[in-house]
Amino acid sequence: MAITLEERIERLSTVSLKRVVEPDEAVPGGVGPGQVLPTELLSIAGLDLDLTPEQLVRLSREEVASITSEGIRFESVLTAGFSMEIVRKADLTDPRVTYILHELGEETRHSRLFVRLLSQLAPQAKNPLNKPILNRIQSLVLPFLMGMPAFFCILVLTGEEIPDLMQKLASEHPDTDPFVREVNKYHRQEEARHLAFARLILPELWEKAGRFERFMIRRVAPLIVGGMFDLLVHPGVYETVGLPGWETWRKANRSPQRVGLRHRALRPLLSALIDAGALKPGRIPSAWQKLCGVGAKGEPVAERLNPSEPGALDAAVAVAVPAG
Repeated sequence: MAITLEERIERLSTVSLKRVVEPDEAVPGGVGPGQVLPTELLSIAGLDLDLTPEQLVRLSREEVASITSEGIRFESVLTAGFSMEIVRKADLTDPRVTYILHELGEETRHSRLFVRLLSQLAPQAKNPLNKPILNRIQSLVLPFLMGMPAFFCILVLTGEEIPDLMQKLASEHPDTDPFVREVNKYHRQEEARHLAFARLILPELWEKAGRFERFMIRRVAPLIVGGMFDLLVHPGVYETVGLPGWETWRKANRSPQRVGLRHRALRPLLSALIDAGALKPGRIPSAWQKLCGVGAKGEPVAERLNPSEPGALDAAVAVAVPAG
């Protein structure tokens, strides 16, 4: 007999119940004083910048701090969205509700660990997007997006898939700071269940989505998803080592290395959308093709980069939401 969706979700809850991991106990210690990420994993890799060892130390710590900050904010958005999903549920005994409650507890533990890491990094960068008018726009946009369950599920997958690849690369590199490596390993192990849950429920959420929400997923979501990736490292980070903020940010996000990383990180998201029936091979919208580096059938294509061409990067500031 085939296993039902509800049974699969109940199994995830069972695993979560058996794996209540307190990060203060599982990941003790703290970050070291030097470069916390190898140069080849920094956003400026491939730009041929002449940076001193001291600048690389500062830049690595500021980049990890920026990504960590966005992770904390994204997990706050995730918990708010899932809490509203519980409010909307007619049947509170639904296995989905039980698993969501498990996930909420796990996300708060992750965020506490991230806050500890962030405090040790002591970042100095000023985010130029942290302005009252932009924060006000964000406070209006987020409830709107959270009101579309399928769209919100895609944002959840985005916020899980991107750091999953970045953390995999960092945790496997011998030159990553030992504490940062352990934080990444811990988070990847925990988030594997969250990814599985989001992928399980996306097909049914797509089936229930209305025409407007489906339009948003096919046409608008690629811009927001691209913005989430591009703003993981904000422009102010580069200014801490004497580089021009916005100019370096644009060059970094258009570099072949960074674009390739984005493609690798987001192709699993594209696969989830195809599996859910939201996107169909042979008819993949051009914005999704460009975002994930694929053709109309969803097949990977060779990179065709032209830094002068506008794209998701240029819309990132206007449409991005917090990422992690």
